[in-house]
Amino acid sequence: MIDPFKRVARKGLFLFDPETAHGMSIAALKSGLVPACRMTPDPRLRQTVAGLSFENPLGMAAGYDKNAEVPEALLKLGFGFTEIGTVTPKPQPGNPRPRIFRLVEDEGVINRLGFNNEGHDAAYRRLAALKSGGIVGVNIGANKDSDDRIADYVAGIRRFYSVARYFTANISSPNTPGLRDLQARESLAALLSAVLAARDEMAETSGRKIPVFLKIAPDLTEEGMDDIAAEALSHALDGLIVSNTTLSREGLRDQRQAKEAGGLSGVPLFEKSTAVLARMRKRVGPALPIIGVGGVSSAETALEKIRAGADLVQLYSCMVYEGPGLPGDIVRGLSALMDREKVGSIRELRDGRMDYWAVRKI
Repeated sequence: MIDPFKRVARKGLFLFDPETAHGMSIAALKSGLVPACRMTPDPRLRQTVAGLSFENPLGMAAGYDKNAEVPEALLKLGFGFTEIGTVTPKPQPGNPRPRIFRLVEDEGVINRLGFNNEGHDAAYRRLAALKSGGIVGVNIGANKDSDDRIADYVAGIRRFYSVARYFTANISSPNTPGLRDLQARESLAALLSAVLAARDEMAETSGRKIPVFLKIAPDLTEEGMDDIAAEALSHALDGLIVSNTTLSREGLRDQRQAKEAGGLSGVPLFEKSTAVLARMRKRVGPALPIIGVGGVSSAETALEKIRAGADLVQLYSCMVYEGPGLPGDIVRGLSALMDREKVGSIRELRDGRMDYWAVRKI
C-alpha cells in the first residue's frame, strides 16, 4: 500500500491538521477500510522475549492507539504486537491545540499532547472485549495533577492486570511537567519498587506474571544511563524500551516547526535513539530484553536497531509518512534480509553492531 498511499492518501490526509488526520486514520481502521496485511509467517522472525512469544519483532509503539480503540486492526496490518496508551487513571484533555506538528522535510513529528486520554475505565472496557489472542501491551502513566504519581502507576498495574500482555511504565514523556524527574535514581528506585511489588502481588493471586518494561528518554547523560541500568538490574525489571521522543532539534531542516515545544520523533530520532539503545545494552548485559524505538522507517532501520542491541522494535511516527502498508513491508523486508544474511533466526543478528552504535554521538 505504500505507493498508493504516498500518491493519494497521504496528500489527502496532509490537507488536514495532524491531530484531525490521526483521528481519521483511527476511524478508517475501525471501519475496516484499511485492508489487512496478508503474508505467510516466517519462523525465522519468531522469538520469545520476556516470556512472550512474538510472531515477528515489529510492534506499534504507544501514542497512536491511546484509548485502545483499534489494537486488533493494528495487528492485522502485520505488527507482531501493539501497545495502547499512555493511559492515566483519570481522563484528561492534554495540552491545548495545536499540539502535533509535521516536519515534512525531515519526516519527523513534534508533539506536546500531554497524555490526552479517556482514562483507565474506558481503555479497560475495550481491552476486556477483545476477541483475538494477539499481544497487546498497556502503557501506563500519571495524571498531570496527581498528588502521588507513583500511586497512579500502581493503579495502572492493578486495573489492567487481567487484560495486559505486558506493561510499560512511561516516565519519559517530555510533555508532562516533572515526569522525567522519575528517571532520577532515587525516584526511579521508589517507582520500580512500588510497581513491581504491585505486579508480584497480582501475579500471586492470578497465577500469571505479566512483564513490566520501563520506557526511557533519549536525552540522558552517561550518569543517568548508569543509574537507570543499575536500578533496572537490581529490581529485576523485565525490560527497557529505548526510547521516547527527544527535546533535541539538532540537524533539522524545518527550522520553523523546530521552534515548537514538545518531543521530536520520526526519522530525525533514529541515530540518537539507536546510540542510546546500544549504550544501554552494554550497561545491562545480554539477558535483559530491550525494545528499540525511534525512526524505524524500513526493514533496514528495524534490523539496525536489532544489530545495536534490541530484541524487538517499535514504530509510530514513520507511518505518518509511509502509510498503513509500512509494517507489512518491514516484516517482508526482514524476511528478505534473513535470506541475504543466511541465518536461521533474527536473534543471531542481535548486537552485531552494538559497539559501532555505542560510541556514536548523542
